[in-house]
Amino acid sequence: MAANLPLMALAATISLRRPVVACAGARRVSRVEFFGEVKVDWLGKKWYFLAFSLVFSVAGILSMIFWHGINEGVDFRGGTLVYVQFADKPDADRIRHATDAAGLHDAVIQRFGQASAKQEVISLAEKDINEASLDAGRAAIVNALNTHYSPPNAADKGKLDLNNIGAGALGQFLAQKDPEKLDVSAGDAAALQRYTQQAQAIVSHRDDDLNGIFTNLDQLNGKADPAVVNLLKQSTYLSSFHVFNQEIIGPQVGAQLRKKAFLATIYSLAGMLVYLWFRFELIYGVAAVVAVFHDTIITVGAFSLMNREISLTVIAAILTLIGYSMNDTIVVFDRIRENLRLSRRESLTTLVNRSINQTLSRTVLTSGLTFLTVLSLYVFGGEVLRGFSFALVIGILIGTYSSIAVAAPMLVAYQDYRAKRGKKAALPAGKRTRV
Repeated sequence: MAANLPLMALAATISLRRPVVACAGARRVSRVEFFGEVKVDWLGKKWYFLAFSLVFSVAGILSMIFWHGINEGVDFRGGTLVYVQFADKPDADRIRHATDAAGLHDAVIQRFGQASAKQEVISLAEKDINEASLDAGRAAIVNALNTHYSPPNAADKGKLDLNNIGAGALGQFLAQKDPEKLDVSAGDAAALQRYTQQAQAIVSHRDDDLNGIFTNLDQLNGKADPAVVNLLKQSTYLSSFHVFNQEIIGPQVGAQLRKKAFLATIYSLAGMLVYLWFRFELIYGVAAVVAVFHDTIITVGAFSLMNREISLTVIAAILTLIGYSMNDTIVVFDRIRENLRLSRRESLTTLVNRSINQTLSRTVLTSGLTFLTVLSLYVFGGEVLRGFSFALVIGILIGTYSSIAVAAPMLVAYQDYRAKRGKKAALPAGKRTRV
């Protein structure tokens, strides 16, 4: 449910329309306008727009092909993500040395959250682990880090790492050692439960109160019976890291998710093309789809240029911005169609400019509020929402731009092309729609 809140907030913002107030006894309707009579020659600047789009589109494509490529998240490539909390500021080179020494040469190491949190996420590709036991990735990373972040020879002496043991394993260890002489071997359920509860209390104190890491064994005092505390001080050691979460995706599941994400994007574009063909004319649909494809290329290119991971949440954001950009484009197209009916003798260039200017207040209102929403998600949403919100921040800006600078000029360019070939207008005046 929590994961859906950003989408719900975004949908609520996108659904905003210009307020209308009907005057009593009159047919006139007043609207919120940010600007007065705007007379910007948008199509006169089409070559500047074309240069801007080419620079960012080509830069993104070159990055995807020759530089960073598309940095797929574990959702698509399969493997294990292990989230690690460190006691001190983590050193990426030291972590890399530890994973390389353990044979994990393709591990991806990235900071997680703010630098002050001292957290890293280590990603293992599926080829580094056995598909039959993908959870071995966590053990492999823990073993690799133990060689550099644990006391020398601590594990060789049979001691347990108190910072990376779960409540279940700790409870079994206490029951086996039986420091309180409760005769657990006799099958006393109450005695076993006592050790289990103490193990849970110790792990809870570590994770909830100490941010996942014991820095001193004296921090156990008062959290369990003295006999248990004495046993743990003798039989455990403290590493300077703690694995607090892991995500596991099988390679087959990752391949299926990659395919479905691609098909979802293609099907959405095709469906919108068919709708606009039916609702307007084919050229409207083609122009809108080209504009949305332009938005997608620039957004994915921005991820590649900044070497950010593309995960399932990013795909959700891209599909969201496709719908948003298409909605903004349809508003402009609908005004163009209305003006075609009202001003049959006006040149198409002048008419399109006027249509864009007439919808400019609505565009600034809806796009501006939506942008503030997604910008807030990016700044305050935390690391989990960072990819999702970054895609929307880029997508809202580019989507609004493309409705004016890409989709509308394509209509004029196609009309001019047909006129040079002596064909009739491709943009007939719209018909009145019965309500």
